[in-house]
Amino acid sequence: MTKQHLHLLVCGLALSLFGCKTLQKAIPAGKEKSIVVLYENDVHCATENYAKLAGLRDAVADTAYVALVSSGDYLQGGTAGAISTGQYVIDVMKECGYDAVTIGNHEFDYKMPRMIELLRQLGTTPLTTNHPYSHMQSGNIGQPPPVTCVNLRDSKNNKALYRPYILKQLGNKKIAFVGATTPTARKTEEYAFVDKDYNELYNLSPDSLTDLIQKAVNNARQAGADYVVLLAHLGEERNEFNSDSHSIARQTTGIDVVLDGHTHSEIIGDTVHNKTGQTVVISQTGTKLKNIGKLVITPDGTITTELVPTSQLTRENEKVKRAYTITCEKSRNFTEQVIGDNETLLLVRDNGKKVIRLRETNAGDFVADAVMDYCKSDITMVNAGSIRTNLPSGEVTNGGILDLAPYDNRLTVVEETGAKIVELLTACIQSLPNADGDFPQVAGLRFEIDGTNHTISNVMVKNKSTRQYEPIKPDQLYTIGTTDYTVKGGGFKGLLRHSKIVREDNKTMSDMVALYLKYTLKGHIGKEYAEPQGRINLKY
Repeated sequence: MTKQHLHLLVCGLALSLFGCKTLQKAIPAGKEKSIVVLYENDVHCATENYAKLAGLRDAVADTAYVALVSSGDYLQGGTAGAISTGQYVIDVMKECGYDAVTIGNHEFDYKMPRMIELLRQLGTTPLTTNHPYSHMQSGNIGQPPPVTCVNLRDSKNNKALYRPYILKQLGNKKIAFVGATTPTARKTEEYAFVDKDYNELYNLSPDSLTDLIQKAVNNARQAGADYVVLLAHLGEERNEFNSDSHSIARQTTGIDVVLDGHTHSEIIGDTVHNKTGQTVVISQTGTKLKNIGKLVITPDGTITTELVPTSQLTRENEKVKRAYTITCEKSRNFTEQVIGDNETLLLVRDNGKKVIRLRETNAGDFVADAVMDYCKSDITMVNAGSIRTNLPSGEVTNGGILDLAPYDNRLTVVEETGAKIVELLTACIQSLPNADGDFPQVAGLRFEIDGTNHTISNVMVKNKSTRQYEPIKPDQLYTIGTTDYTVKGGGFKGLLRHSKIVREDNKTMSDMVALYLKYTLKGHIGKEYAEPQGRINLKY
C-alpha cells in the first residue's frame, strides 16, 4: 500500500471536503501506521453524541494508532449536567476511554470539591494531597491521570493539582498532551476559587501561564516526546492576559498542534509561527459535538487536521450508547414532563451566534420576568451567559427549561443605589459590539446604550404602584433580583460583591422559570413574548 493510499484510508473522504491544513515535518518516513488523535471541545452535556465519537475511534483503530482527547467544557451547559451536577456526563465520558482531557472554565461551575470528585471517576486524582479537599481522594493516588492542566494551582503552596502533560506511546512514537485552562475563569467562576470570606484557595497562574506551558513542553520533549499537542481551553478572543491560543502559540516553542476550545469556533486548521518561526497548527471543533476533530500524523511526519460532521457518522460504540441510555432512563421521568406550551421561538442563539450576549432578546425578557415574578424585587438583572439555548415553539418540558437555564445558580436579592446600578450597566456593555456573558437581560428596567461610545443613558425604573417608568434616582436604594453567581461568583464584573444581601433562596433560575410558566402564565407562553419588549434600546 502506498503512503498516499494509507493517508486516504486513515483520513477518509472528509479530507477533500474540509480543506485540511498541512505541516511538513523533517522526520524520516517509517513503516508504522499513522497516528490519529480524535478531539473535541465544549461538548456542554451533548451526551447523545459520545457514542458516535467512540464509534469513530473504533473505526479508525482498524488502520491507525488512535488517541481520544478533550479540550474542556463538558460537565455543564445542558440537561445532563444540570440534573445530576455533572454525574451523567461523567458516566458516559468514562466509557469512551479518554487518553487526555483538560479543564474548561465550566468544569468549575459545581465548585472545586465536586469537580475533583467527578474527574477522579475518569481515573484520576489531584497530584497534591495537602489542599483543602484532600480528604476526598481515594486510594488511587499515583494512577496516571487523563487530566492535564499546567496552571490550576493550590494558592497556599503553588503546587499543581493535575499533571502538566501526559505522554502516550502510539506505535513507535511518543505524543505529549499538555493542558491549559483560560485564566479568565478565575474571575468568571470566582466562587470556585475562594472560600466564603473571599480568601483565595486556588489560582490559574495568569502571569506565568506562558512559562508554565513552555516548561511542560520542554519537559515532555526531554522525556522523549516526538510530538507535542497543547489541549488549550483558551479560545480565540484576545483578553487582558494575552492568553488566547494564537498568542500562546506565537510566544512558545516546541508545540506542534494546538487543539483549542472555549470560544466555540469552527477552525479546521489555522497556522501561526512560533518564536523560532516554526509552524503551529491550531484547530477547534465548535460545540456540542457538531463536529469531531481528526488530527492525523502520517509515518513521514505530515500533520493534517479536519473536522468531521457528526451528522455524517452512523457507527456507534455500543458500550457508550448503553451508558447514555441508562442516564436517559434515570432522568426521563423529570425531563420529559410537559409543563406548558410556547407560541413562539425564544431566541438565545441565531445561526449559532449568541445574540443574547449582544442585545435584548425575548428569551432574556422571559427569564428576567420569571426571576422578577418569584423574588418580587424592584428590578431584575440576569447575566446573558446563564441563558444558554433557544426555547422552541410547541410543548415545553422540564428538560427544555433546563436547557434554557442549566446552571446551578441560586436566587439572591441585593440592595443597591441607583448610581451603582448605572455603573454596573455601563461596565457590562463595554465589550460591544463583541459578545459578553455579563450583558444584562432585565425586567422592571429600561435604558439606552450608545454602542459606539459605550455609554448608558435614560435609565428608567418601573414604579410598582403606578406601573409607569420613572427616571432612576442615584441615591435611592433598589432591590435587585439576580443569582448568587452575579453576586458572589464573579458575574457582572464583580460589582455586586459588596452589595447588601436582603434575601437568599435555594431556587435555581430554572426552578423560577418553571414556576413562572406553570403558575403565573398558566402553562402558556403567548404572543407577548413574540418579540423583545423594548427594555434595552441599542444604538450605534
